[in-house]
Amino acid sequence: MNKSTQLVMFSSKTGDWETPQDFFEKLSWRFGPFDLDPCANAQSAKCGKFFTKEDDGIAQEWTGYTAFVNPPYGRGIEKWIKKGYDEALKSNTKVVMLIPARTDTKYWHQYVMKADEVYFVKGRLKFGDSDNSAPFPSAVVVFDGGNRQQIFGAINR
Repeated sequence: MNKSTQLVMFSSKTGDWETPQDFFEKLSWRFGPFDLDPCANAQSAKCGKFFTKEDDGIAQEWTGYTAFVNPPYGRGIEKWIKKGYDEALKSNTKVVMLIPARTDTKYWHQYVMKADEVYFVKGRLKFGDSDNSAPFPSAVVVFDGGNRQQIFGAINR
């Protein structure tokens, strides 16, 4: 990994990590089909219905959707995870999140541990058009209001 890549990947200069398309398709097959991407931009949106940073997906309603959420990583991620948890308590709403597996954080214990399903991604994902894998492990968190609270092994990349 070159120095410039390290500077971006190990800092908070960017919180946007575009989901690898093949991984998204696996998640959509398993948990979807997804019909809302509440934290996207026109280039990275994975669903026909999406909210951009300007739309403020946290302020929007997700009720009635099966949402795929790859939130901006870094400061503020806990707001997205809380939003996903809260929205999934509403009728006919499922939220599937791709997040860093940061099991030592307060938000992990407040919300992720209340998820219906948690999967740890085997290996490290390559986000966007990066040549390198992410410097952090990832998890897929499913909130669907069923309160099954199951923690599973790995999802293959």
